[in-house]
Amino acid sequence: MRFCACAALLIILSSCATSAPSPREFVSRNPRLANLQRAATLPWTDGGRCAVREASQPWPVLVEKCYRTLDPDRIEFHDTTGRCSVASADAAAVGLGFCVLAAPEIAVGAVIVLGGLVVAVAIQEALDAYELRHAYPEEAGTSRGAKVSSREAEAQRKPKPKPEPAGQDWQPPVPPVPVDRTGRASCEPVPVPHAGEDDPHNECADRFPPNRYPGMDVLVGGVRFDALQVGVRKLWEIKTHQFDTYNDYVRDREIEKEIKQLNKERKAAAACGYGFVIGVSTQAHKDALQREDRSLNIVVTGCKR
Repeated sequence: MRFCACAALLIILSSCATSAPSPREFVSRNPRLANLQRAATLPWTDGGRCAVREASQPWPVLVEKCYRTLDPDRIEFHDTTGRCSVASADAAAVGLGFCVLAAPEIAVGAVIVLGGLVVAVAIQEALDAYELRHAYPEEAGTSRGAKVSSREAEAQRKPKPKPEPAGQDWQPPVPPVPVDRTGRASCEPVPVPHAGEDDPHNECADRFPPNRYPGMDVLVGGVRFDALQVGVRKLWEIKTHQFDTYNDYVRDREIEKEIKQLNKERKAAAACGYGFVIGVSTQAHKDALQREDRSLNIVVTGCKR
């Protein structure tokens, strides 16, 4: 009840506040982008997931929905304008900070973040995705306003391919490959649903690099990769075979098959300016691959099946 009272109070305060932007206010023709940029300056306990989910709402609504996911130990609020002093004593613990943060403009010194700030992962991913869409005009539609569906949405609408009994590294038919203006496969990373339903493999791909697009593979240069690492230009192929349990003959055939696949993926990654890393579960698997090709960048993940 106290939180609801604060929300009602905030609506009144916001409607009375001046709409003139201060020099520190985020200005953008895209309200969602402006909200993401504003949220990126704050410490969140949930990695920014709530802020991303509510970013299309007006900023006061985002604050109302996500205020409780702020890190209270790393943020201080100061009512420098006196506007929020009308908050009741019963709601002071929540009301003051809530009111200060959700104002159309934030006065200098009103919100202080303690310690170094690292942008929350979910917010950084959303900002990166926005930049990618606008780096490739064909993704956003023509300047005359024609609407073009995003590749992410199109990929997510496609039904997941049915798993084959051949194993976790069976590669289903690749969805239609996005192309650039020259007609070549695009180097823009395009998220697509994980291939198959091998949960241990997919969890390793999401957790270990870690994956910029959890729950998704990524198409780059017409080739499917298990993950694009957060914060760097590195594409990953994840192997979670129980390689140590295979007999010598099966091991040899498996390594032959993998070397062909990995060379194809490494070539596509390099052509688009990405690094390429292979994650394997055991040292024995890494040793077997490197006996065939010492130049491969292989990491032992320790992921279990």
